[in-house]
Amino acid sequence: MHTEQTAPGSHAMPPLPRFLVAVLPVVAVAVSASLITQPNIPAWYAGLQKPGFTPPNWAFPVAWTILYAMMAYALWRVLSLPENRPGRASAIVAFFVQLTLNGTWSFAFFGGQSPLAGLVVIAALIVAILATIVTFWRLDRVAAGLLVPYLAWVAYATLLNGTIWRLNG
Repeated sequence: MHTEQTAPGSHAMPPLPRFLVAVLPVVAVAVSASLITQPNIPAWYAGLQKPGFTPPNWAFPVAWTILYAMMAYALWRVLSLPENRPGRASAIVAFFVQLTLNGTWSFAFFGGQSPLAGLVVIAALIVAILATIVTFWRLDRVAAGLLVPYLAWVAYATLLNGTIWRLNG
C-alpha cells in the first residue's frame, strides 16, 4: 500500500477532484459504450454466429460494471500520489490511452458492426492495458493488481472477438 508522504513543494490531488478525474471519464466511456452497444444486440449481434464459450448477454454488464469500478479505483489510487512523483504522469497517460481504446472498441465492433475492426482495436487495447499495469506497478502495486482482472476479461473478449470474426467473416 502506498503512503501519501509528500516532499516540500509537492502535493497530491485533493480528494474531490481526484474522485471526479478517476470516475467521470470511466463512467463516460461506460455510458457511451452502452449507448452504442445496446441497440445492436437484438438484431445484429443476435444474428452473428458465436462460439460455444460466449457468455450470456446478462454477464457483460455485470462484468463491466465491476471492472469499470476497479479501473476507476486504480486510477484514484495513482492520482493520490504526489504530482511530482516520477512515473505518475506517464501512468495517468497510459490509463487514459487504454480507456480511450476501451471505448473505441464498442464503436468499432458494435457501432461499425465490424468484428474485424473490433479485433484491431482490442489487440491495441491489450497492449495498452499491459503498459498501464506496468506503469502502475512501479507506483502502486494494488492499483496495478486491480487492473489484472480487466486484462483477463479483455484477453477473453479478444478470443471471443477473433472467433466471431472467423465464424462470420
